[in-house]
Amino acid sequence: MNVKSVAARRVAVAAGLVLALGCGVAAQASPTGGTVAACSQEVLGVSAVKEPADSKDARHLLLTVQNAGDKKCNLYRYPLVRLGAGRTTAPVIKESDPNPGVPVTLAPGEEAYAALLVNGPMDEYEAKSITLSLQGRKPGSSAGKPIDVPMPVDTLYANDGQRVTYWTTAPGYALDFIMSK
Repeated sequence: MNVKSVAARRVAVAAGLVLALGCGVAAQASPTGGTVAACSQEVLGVSAVKEPADSKDARHLLLTVQNAGDKKCNLYRYPLVRLGAGRTTAPVIKESDPNPGVPVTLAPGEEAYAALLVNGPMDEYEAKSITLSLQGRKPGSSAGKPIDVPMPVDTLYANDGQRVTYWTTAPGYALDFIMSK
């Protein structure tokens, strides 16, 4: 490849990123020169299960997303999770970020996980829904519309003690941060 074609390719990749970002699509350059879009509700399958599965209450949940699309996509930071009519989203456990600043890239069929501590030792409220929003490439941005997560039980008992972990491809790693709480 000559110098002109390398320079032209870099300009094309940069122009594609500018175009994608200008249209509100989050994208990140990949080492091969292409872009990887942010995962959105359009390409993800989402589920929640209580941990351990045989527990009497649903205090610890494992949130799972699977890339059901045909292209790679990126998950940024952590999910913004709202339980029922909660006033705010669950705060993140900062030390749960396995690779600070690096998105989790999911190839088609791959899964990522975040763990959710539903309640702590405070006043509880009934939550009959879980809503998950994905973050975009830039902090404070979003990727797609909120996702209604299927409930693992009829009612969750939540409070201000709830916490969520960063996305990871290792479910055990995510659960380590909430199971002792």
